[in-house]
Amino acid sequence: DALARLIVLFISLFGFLIAVYSLAFKGTAGIRHYFPWFLITLGCSYGAALADNMLVFIAFWGALGITLYKLVQGESEDGSATAKKTLILIGASDSIMLVGIAILWKLTGTLNMSEIQVSTGNAIACTAFIALLIGSFTKAGAFPFHTWVPDYAKDAPASSSAFLPASLDKLLGIYFLARILTGLFFPGEWMTLLLLIIGTATIITAVMMALVQHNYKKLLGYHAVSQVGYMILGLSLGSFIGIAAGLFHMVNHALYKSGLFLSAGAIEQNTGKTEIEDLGGISKVMPVTFTAALIFAMSISGIPPLNGFASKWMIYQALIDFGASPGPANKLWFVWLALAVLGSALTLASFIKFIGGIFMGRRKDEFEGIREIPVLMWLPLSVIAIFCIGFGVLATGVVVPGIFMPVTGSFEFSGLWSAGTASLMILISIIIGVLVYLATGIKKFRTSDSFIGGEKFYDKAVYPAPEFYKTISEFGFFRALYKKAEEKWFDIYDLSRNAVLWFSHLLSDTHNGILSSYVLWVFAGLLIMLIIML
Repeated sequence: DALARLIVLFISLFGFLIAVYSLAFKGTAGIRHYFPWFLITLGCSYGAALADNMLVFIAFWGALGITLYKLVQGESEDGSATAKKTLILIGASDSIMLVGIAILWKLTGTLNMSEIQVSTGNAIACTAFIALLIGSFTKAGAFPFHTWVPDYAKDAPASSSAFLPASLDKLLGIYFLARILTGLFFPGEWMTLLLLIIGTATIITAVMMALVQHNYKKLLGYHAVSQVGYMILGLSLGSFIGIAAGLFHMVNHALYKSGLFLSAGAIEQNTGKTEIEDLGGISKVMPVTFTAALIFAMSISGIPPLNGFASKWMIYQALIDFGASPGPANKLWFVWLALAVLGSALTLASFIKFIGGIFMGRRKDEFEGIREIPVLMWLPLSVIAIFCIGFGVLATGVVVPGIFMPVTGSFEFSGLWSAGTASLMILISIIIGVLVYLATGIKKFRTSDSFIGGEKFYDKAVYPAPEFYKTISEFGFFRALYKKAEEKWFDIYDLSRNAVLWFSHLLSDTHNGILSSYVLWVFAGLLIMLIIML
């Protein structure tokens, strides 16, 4: 159908661009057989997107968990630990999905998604609904099943992060969520409220974690989580404009987030650094990477006229329309809207750190010899940047009517946003600003190095960009939360692992080597069996 064709189209686009980038990217050298696993991932993604039978779907879907494992597993100890964590979380969620599929088969007598339509009006259907949601949320990286994404982004090669958490996993995870909400089930009012809570929680919790990150790859990982919240918001509203906005934001996120990860790979390859405070001033020696990264950063921050703003604007419109209907979730429309706007503002704040700390300021002496990345790496970046501009400028006139309305159905835009007019005004303003800058000679100022005892002191005296955000993590209430987050109190993987270890230690205490204890356990087991049989 139209939704499957949409997903396959963009899987192909990202697969091609990232494959071209990977040809010149050195970060994949630590992964054996990178390109075979890359192609297997691509093939499994096609299979999952095109499958109608849920058993065929879960087979391809589950295989993607293995490819995730192989594409992050490198020679480093951190990479292996992250690969194991990813495989366990994805595998556990897939097992829960199987329970949901079994319940659906029991309720409907079929495994074909096109023939299933179930209301969430009873406990059994709600169980199946939640089981399938867990699989979708884990794949897409939504709260609270998101914790594998930042670790994956930090430890995996940038091309792998751009291919999976940034693009393919988002496309497939949100694709399946769209199937759940628009085809397999009719969510009730309380299920809609649950989805809206999860969506806003995903936005705010992840962006708050991104604000205090020093590692730029991990920062991008948290933003890959945060943006999923907007997609959940749009799809959970159930309206044509809401569903279209969620799918549009899914594609936009895949564009700018894959571009950001590819930019991160370029930075890491040229500098060997992954901490923001170790960088600075490389915009002049890597102008193409800087320009592309700036476009991607503005897109994810929701700055007009780029694509991120266009899809977020549609989500805001859908939330306002949602408030006109009765229902417990509808009455809180202003809360969902306020949190969505707050998330976008905090995203902008963290990307000011990203762009300013990495590209702005005075370049350190150790980076004097670096050059722009090879053409095979900057060409995909440039193409993705053009898509970000085009999908924003042409959003209301071409992109949404031509690509997304055939999937969701037609609707009318509300509000006064006109992408073409706004883009023209912004372009004119930029040109005027550049002309004023050049005409007034503002750029003609003298700079001098800092010296102490005859030695240059600038590199040591500079105040790192992440330090400006340290106040957030030291602010009363947030200090305790950030401390707990660092201790993995909110990591579902670590919580589950600790629970299993505690239970296993509890059982191991019963194996004390005393024969009388074992005899007691045997009789206790027999007694329990007799009670059950009676």
